[in-house]
Amino acid sequence: MTSTAPDRTVEPVLLPTPFYACQLAANELHAWGDWNGYIKAGAYSDVELEYFAIRSSCGVFDLSPMNKYRITGPDALAYLNRLLTRDVSKVRQGRVGYSVWCDEQGQVMDDGTLFHLGVNDYRLCAYSRALDWLSWSALGFDVTIVDETEQVAALALQGPTSCSALKTLGLGDIDTMKPFDLRHYQFEGEPMLVSRTGFTGDLGYEVWVAPDKAEALWHALFTQAKHYMLKPIGTDALDIARIETGFLQAGEDFVPAEHAVRQGCTRSPFELGLDWLVDFSKPVFNGRRALLREREKGSRYRFAILDVEGNKPAHHSYILHNGKPVGTVTSAGWCPTAKTNIAFAQLEMPHGAVGEQLVAEIYYQRELRWNKVMAPCTVVKAAPFNPARRRQTPAPAL
Repeated sequence: MTSTAPDRTVEPVLLPTPFYACQLAANELHAWGDWNGYIKAGAYSDVELEYFAIRSSCGVFDLSPMNKYRITGPDALAYLNRLLTRDVSKVRQGRVGYSVWCDEQGQVMDDGTLFHLGVNDYRLCAYSRALDWLSWSALGFDVTIVDETEQVAALALQGPTSCSALKTLGLGDIDTMKPFDLRHYQFEGEPMLVSRTGFTGDLGYEVWVAPDKAEALWHALFTQAKHYMLKPIGTDALDIARIETGFLQAGEDFVPAEHAVRQGCTRSPFELGLDWLVDFSKPVFNGRRALLREREKGSRYRFAILDVEGNKPAHHSYILHNGKPVGTVTSAGWCPTAKTNIAFAQLEMPHGAVGEQLVAEIYYQRELRWNKVMAPCTVVKAAPFNPARRRQTPAPAL
């Protein structure tokens, strides 16, 4: 008598985004991954070519898996001012503001962008799922919070020809948008929101439409704007661009406070170099007391950008001072446009002052052998890539 054990293996199920059919047709590598439970493309053909599309023409990235929360109601401003560390009243209607939000211990729960869409009408875009926490925090406020992640498809166009590409859709005045502006347009008779925002540090826009218009938008752009050299890009190329321009990534450069398992692994805005986002002129916001204490007594860590000697990225390396570990690298990479080896590090205080000389203990594998490099590195003031076109208004039309 023979018996066969049932196959209990279960393939992970990921949700397709509204652009998935278009991505599938374009993806030569079938290099897929997971982003918030949705299928995301790590790369389509060649990571370097995708990166150079961002810097020399226009990279197109599917933003749809980003968590998106609509916050409306008479107390929307008061609620968001209680939630976020920055003064939300300064984010005028028709503008987008970058911010962080903390727990009561002043530890960063997440960062994201706040879209001021209309009177008492906001959209908060975040890395982590936060509907429960947002709802609990709304106790006592007359607000309505809706998770609209599945109701809004989003596409990022990043690079020097992004403005010209969007003009082919009939958006003739889009070049007059300032960085962090947003405008309402129409696409095939339906509302379309465009914001001059992005995660590459370059000229770029993000386009927000209803899911049933996603494929039509993709095809319109790649057909009507094909002479502007549009290229689909994945998260691998995007990661190079955001490191080159100094942008933090939640889950990589800090552990969101709600996700942390061990005490001491989270960071405050001060420890991430985001103190400019903390407005103590507001009488009340989450984490204010803890952050006031930290401002008075000092921080445990300092975020630093390192210029690392050589061309071996310092992924997950220890940072040493006089032979002793004083920090770790959170993100690293060779920056092709800046021709620089950059690393983001969390350093124990008082280390991390601009100009300080440190050493990165780098390990890398070649032909099955692990190699070790002790690479000198210098703390620099800012990331190396910061082109004028990023801020230029009117935006350059090529």
